[in-house]
Amino acid sequence: MFDASPFIPAQPVATCDGERLTALCGPVATFNAGSEIYAEGDQAGALYQVAFGVVRVYRLLADGRRQICAFHMAGDVFGFEAGNERHVFADAVTLAGLRTLKAGSQADLSRELYRLAMQSLTHAHDHLLTLGRNDAAGRVAAFLIEMADRQGTRDDNRVALPMSRTDIADYLGLTIETVSRVLTRMKEARVLRLASSRDVQVLRWEALEDMTA
Repeated sequence: MFDASPFIPAQPVATCDGERLTALCGPVATFNAGSEIYAEGDQAGALYQVAFGVVRVYRLLADGRRQICAFHMAGDVFGFEAGNERHVFADAVTLAGLRTLKAGSQADLSRELYRLAMQSLTHAHDHLLTLGRNDAAGRVAAFLIEMADRQGTRDDNRVALPMSRTDIADYLGLTIETVSRVLTRMKEARVLRLASSRDVQVLRWEALEDMTA
């Protein structure tokens, strides 16, 4: 049983307008932290846009370990599949609101969904590069930078971490002990300050970026 955090981050609520998504959107459905959205083997087809909160998408490996493929936040669209069945699980990290997107036949909407699918694929490629090119410190640094950029909080020098240390470890292919050890070392080196387990204050962005080089 994986830990589900009750933490609800202060994030903007994504509206379903602009970029031609309005015609595709359904009402917002709410999922409590830890609630399953879909499971591996379920019928594919529906796409989802995150209105608020955080969703994790993951696979269970043959040895029972979990590999988180992505965290989706307000505005993100997920649920793309190449076939008729789901190949991954998706559940809510925090209280989350989701809109169901139903594909139409209009060409402009098809182009928009294609753009969103390519955006998702690009993020997956970036994640693979992070796992393949960085050591443990570099992976954690890249993750903090990614979260800050997605949240738009670089200017505030803060990064909200709505997910647990276990989630971060499973996303980065590390153990929870390694993630905690790396964060402690960054704190001791005055690269960052741990305001709480869910709130990181970055003191030196250039040091974080150097770790990912």
